[in-house]
Amino acid sequence: MQKRINEIIQKLKDADAILVGASNGLSISEGYHLFANNEAFQKMFGDFQRKYGFRNLLDGMYARYPEEEKWAYMARMIKHYTNDYQVTPAMQALVKLIGTRPYFIVTSNGEGHFEAAGFAAENIYEIEGNMLTMQCSKACHTKLYPAHDVIEKLAAAEEDGKVAKNLIPKCPVCGASMCIHSAVEPCFIPDDDANERLQAFLKEYTGKKIFILELGIGMRNQMIKAPLMKLADREENATYVTVNKGEIYITDNIKEKSYGLDGDMTEILLSLADAV
Repeated sequence: MQKRINEIIQKLKDADAILVGASNGLSISEGYHLFANNEAFQKMFGDFQRKYGFRNLLDGMYARYPEEEKWAYMARMIKHYTNDYQVTPAMQALVKLIGTRPYFIVTSNGEGHFEAAGFAAENIYEIEGNMLTMQCSKACHTKLYPAHDVIEKLAAAEEDGKVAKNLIPKCPVCGASMCIHSAVEPCFIPDDDANERLQAFLKEYTGKKIFILELGIGMRNQMIKAPLMKLADREENATYVTVNKGEIYITDNIKEKSYGLDGDMTEILLSLADAV
């Protein structure tokens, strides 16, 4: 393992830029597990589980139920996992690993942890939204609005799994209710500006030494993993590093320029950061 880490770090040091791709595996390492019916979920959302049969965080996000309860659920979840977030050792290690090198982050994680850890918002593309922003539930326009203070207010005002209807934020344009900017909502507005910044980054470093660091992305992921592997194949000077627990998948056409690190995400990131 140490030999591979040393090789990876040398590739990182030689790189012109770093492209980070991240999905659920990184969130899970930070204690945010969308799919688990675990003790943490039952303790925090036992009332919603008993009433609606939710099995995990994602069930409550996708469900269609009274907006007074939906906003209570979302406010409770977002306050805990986003507003009250404390930067984890995994994220601290990633910050150290990237250092001052040019970088861009593309992620399906919507909890805003990258920006909270100090990464620049203009270098992040959250393809499935960000829980600290809101949009019109009718998508009458594309502007996104900050949600931090609204979440704090609603979380404090929640009673018996509900918030008062008059506290639910309204669209300043059409007057419809607002919703969290998340791909679970049928009205989701894609962040085209962030996608354009990603494309500009890729264009700038085409033909150069790009270091692709993939964190916690499963083999079936077509939103991030598939494009990253295609990029690694297309770019002659690319290095592709995938970190995941129990599932390392690298296509044969890029194996010669790739590294797979199977294990605890935090431990691996700390080991890489220590070797920089």
